Amino acid sequence: MITTRSASACGQADFGWLQARYSFSFGHYFDPKLMGYASLRVLNQEVLAPGAAFQPRTYPQVDVLNIVLQGEAEYRDSEGNHIVAREGEALLLATQQGVSYSEINLRKDQPLTRMQLWLAACPERENPPLQKIVLPARENSLLIASPDGAGNSLQLRQQVWVHQLRLAPGEEQTLTLRGPRAYLQSIHGSLEAVTPGDRQEKLGCGDGAFLQEEQQIRLRAKTATRALVIDIPV
Repeated sequence: MITTRSASACGQADFGWLQARYSFSFGHYFDPKLMGYASLRVLNQEVLAPGAAFQPRTYPQVDVLNIVLQGEAEYRDSEGNHIVAREGEALLLATQQGVSYSEINLRKDQPLTRMQLWLAACPERENPPLQKIVLPARENSLLIASPDGAGNSLQLRQQVWVHQLRLAPGEEQTLTLRGPRAYLQSIHGSLEAVTPGDRQEKLGCGDGAFLQEEQQIRLRAKTATRALVIDIPV
């Protein structure tokens, strides 16, 4: 089964220094029916104004995955760790209780645009506090994050696989899913999602879709498309 969630139905925020769209309940936006999807707790697209910053804050027991779409950001924690992530890179924070984290847009002349996912983390797993990879622009299908760091992907503390797909107009890509749940998110472009039962749904820029009890998903790009498939088997 596939159920779409349009970008226009998502939560919105505009604080001047921050503009955001929330797929699930977050901050002031609350919907008791949308408190996340299994271990995917948060999926936001956020734009920070030039020079803007998130002041130090703590997180629940989650891995925070940031995919930088535009600009350059610096991340610091209260343990003294810091890292810079730029457009075309993905960063993973293995957050810890009692540790605070800050983020600043290093560019004074350009907004910082990124996708942010929070994934529930197993507390007994100990991973590096900060991880970063480059996302090759020419890779049609790329594993960004996985439980075991397969293929040089970021290593999560949860049984979740995050894939990025880049498709030219008319291109197709089929992805095999590991379990009963997955979430599809269009970052930009328009596409058609087709299930093995030939159920078809159209997604535009910023739209998402819940996938349940599907073994595969086939994506067909109408325009140049970049999308995420978050595979959540448990």
